[in-house]
Amino acid sequence: MRALSVSLIAALQALAITLPQPQHLSIPLTKRSTLRTADGHVDPASIRAYICSTETKLHRGVAAFERNTGIALFPSSLTKRAAASGSDSLVDDSNERWYGKIEVGTPPHTFTIDCDTGSTDFFLPGPSCGDACSGHEIYNPNISSSAEPLGRRFTVEYNDGSMATGDLYTDTVLLAGFKASAQTLGVASLYSYGFSSENFGADGLMGMAFKSVSEYGANSVFQTLVSQGAVPEPVFAFKLASSGSELYVGGVNSALYRGPFTYIPVTQQGYWQVTGDAIGIDGKEIINTFSAIVDTGTTLILGDTSYVSQLYAVINATEVGGGVYSLPCDAMPNVTITFGGKSFALSAETFNFGTYGSSGNTCLGGIAGSDGLGDLWILGDVFLRNVYTAFDVGNSRVGFADLA
Repeated sequence: MRALSVSLIAALQALAITLPQPQHLSIPLTKRSTLRTADGHVDPASIRAYICSTETKLHRGVAAFERNTGIALFPSSLTKRAAASGSDSLVDDSNERWYGKIEVGTPPHTFTIDCDTGSTDFFLPGPSCGDACSGHEIYNPNISSSAEPLGRRFTVEYNDGSMATGDLYTDTVLLAGFKASAQTLGVASLYSYGFSSENFGADGLMGMAFKSVSEYGANSVFQTLVSQGAVPEPVFAFKLASSGSELYVGGVNSALYRGPFTYIPVTQQGYWQVTGDAIGIDGKEIINTFSAIVDTGTTLILGDTSYVSQLYAVINATEVGGGVYSLPCDAMPNVTITFGGKSFALSAETFNFGTYGSSGNTCLGGIAGSDGLGDLWILGDVFLRNVYTAFDVGNSRVGFADLA
């Protein structure tokens, strides 16, 4: 689901100038949407395609986790569904995303990246990508004195035929001024149409989940920073909103939240997977004790179609196809999601995913059903826009706080 300023520290260091290590730095984020038209209308078919892409992103990570660890990440029911749907093919971020900037190489060069807590790997378009990468900033390892080839290829393929393929390298990466040395990244020799500048607003993608779901078998950029002692705290945090969005690296930004954090332990270090207390609608708790992945790279809140139908039945919403529901635009329900005994409300603005149909009076809800997730929920931006979220690598937990 995502433009910023990063310091020139690496360039100065290359000149042997010693600078103090930054204590905390933030990256403003910009939202880009292709799920909605310019007038705010949404199409259920586009949402269904987005749900399928999110399912397949998850299934690809599940397969990587099992290859990397030799154990199952989720119950067998989800694994079987993943195999049935084709776990190696998806479009995981072609609709709505949050993106910022990162510097790569020596001397450093700036790129726009999609910040995705629902994946781990980092890739950019390379010099042999040609017209396929037109409109994107190109990373050229041949002009970086710190780039090293790993002698391995990478390929990611998707349901609609979209793909990215290329070679793996290591290079110096600066995220918000913090330096990661020998970071593994993919250098694409081909972007298909799904990654064209028309469909993908960022130059590349930066995953922020755990190593165990990496296709490369490598740490994320942030995990590398932590392992190298480059950040003051092993924490990053997001504010995702209509304005003032930010990725904060090395801690949390106290100006962006109020009150204490509610922390929930990560149940499995693959995705940022946690256990919630309840999901309610109009004062009624419908879902109790649920497992969820906190994913900045997913726009919607996704749940199993049967559970989602139970939620919408409370307000007599109408299913318009494939787990997508419509309701009057002026009758958005009061939806709450509870963690650690604290309920977080979804605003009408974030739950309302846009107008549907020609009347202008009907809108689509921001929670949608999926047949490929089992009992797992995906908490995307429809939820995250309502909270300040801290991802604590050191203590393996996620924290939510009220926005300031």
